[in-house]
Amino acid sequence: MTVQSNDFLIKYFIPVQKGMPERRYDLDWLRILVFGLLIFYHIGMLYVADWGFHFKSVYQSETLANFMLIVEPWRMASLWIISGIAIRFILVKVSLLRYTFVRSLRLLLPLLFGVLVIVPPQLYVEMTANVALDMSYWQFYLAMFTDNNTLFVNYQPGIWPHWDVNHLWYLRSLWEYSLAIILLLPLLNSSLITNTSNWLFKQHLGVMLLILSVPIFIIQITWEQDTNRYPLGFTFLLYGYLIGWHAHFWQQLTINLKPLLLTFAFLVIVFISFYNTVWLTLNDSTPSWLIIMGMLIYSFVRVAGVLTVLALAYRYLNKKSPSLSYFNEAVYPFYIVHQTIIIVLAYNLAPLELGPIIEPLSVIILTVLLCFICFEIIRRSDILKPLFGVRIKKNHSKTIKNMGYIFGCLLIIPIGLEIIF
Repeated sequence: MTVQSNDFLIKYFIPVQKGMPERRYDLDWLRILVFGLLIFYHIGMLYVADWGFHFKSVYQSETLANFMLIVEPWRMASLWIISGIAIRFILVKVSLLRYTFVRSLRLLLPLLFGVLVIVPPQLYVEMTANVALDMSYWQFYLAMFTDNNTLFVNYQPGIWPHWDVNHLWYLRSLWEYSLAIILLLPLLNSSLITNTSNWLFKQHLGVMLLILSVPIFIIQITWEQDTNRYPLGFTFLLYGYLIGWHAHFWQQLTINLKPLLLTFAFLVIVFISFYNTVWLTLNDSTPSWLIIMGMLIYSFVRVAGVLTVLALAYRYLNKKSPSLSYFNEAVYPFYIVHQTIIIVLAYNLAPLELGPIIEPLSVIILTVLLCFICFEIIRRSDILKPLFGVRIKKNHSKTIKNMGYIFGCLLIIPIGLEIIF
């Protein structure tokens, strides 16, 4: 490789390392907490009225929606921001080839295993509850491998016919975005974007909030509600990449933590009020300007929520802890298994008629317990670890490692091609 080509790669494909910290423990902790929050959010989906889910308890509450709306706008946006920051850290340390290879194995193997093994029980419960399936789970599972089966005609596929990704859409999209960002690196690392970012992160927090909210607002009013999570996720991931370890951005969050908290609290109150007074009563006579106003408020809540949790984590969680490594490793296994556990538990507890207090508590306790049990099993098996996104730490021989890489690549090729094409 020539000197010129090396200079080109460094300039356009490798982020500037200036000011990069060795580790950002606050982002690790925030990632853990947001994924943990996701578990409770999905448990809440069983019981919140008027919100669709794969299975719903008979004990539903309209009031619960008000509490879930506090976190709903920013929970996934926070994960995408963190993912974007993480990509920037990774690209400084490894080559593009290694980045693509490791990223593909780490995301597509768990996705493949999840789609084939973890997700199907969710569909079985959903269809049993909706159309009273008269078959065993094993019969149902075998039917998923057949083409043109009318049993699944009303259930949209996510990967292959009859096979959906459900809650694992994050893994699929993260892999797509991880590849897409490579194509954008010359632009993202260009002087134009760098200078624009430097200017933006030096502005007043209110100006920053407004400018970052504009693309989110545009997406929300132009994309279908059922699919806008994909462009929204990619936009927040790009925000994360641009933020990285930018000193002015994090300084702004530190200085403005209190006004940021107050702004977010105010926006949440306005947003929940809009939901209860307008959104729940939407009809053909609702003025379009009112809906657009609601989307604008929603956009501000999304961005303000993300900035608030980033600021709180940066202020209070940037600390190393012996338990950090354990929970960091547990994130993907918990994420992959939790929704299936929640839905299967709720379905099997429903006939017991435990009531609106005992049943939710039972689901919460048993879900957390079973997630920990699953993780303890996974972390002790080098065969299971790659299937749940956990790194293998044992120093196996080079031959075994190479065989594992080759076998893993062969497994993920079909699902990778299916996602791309």
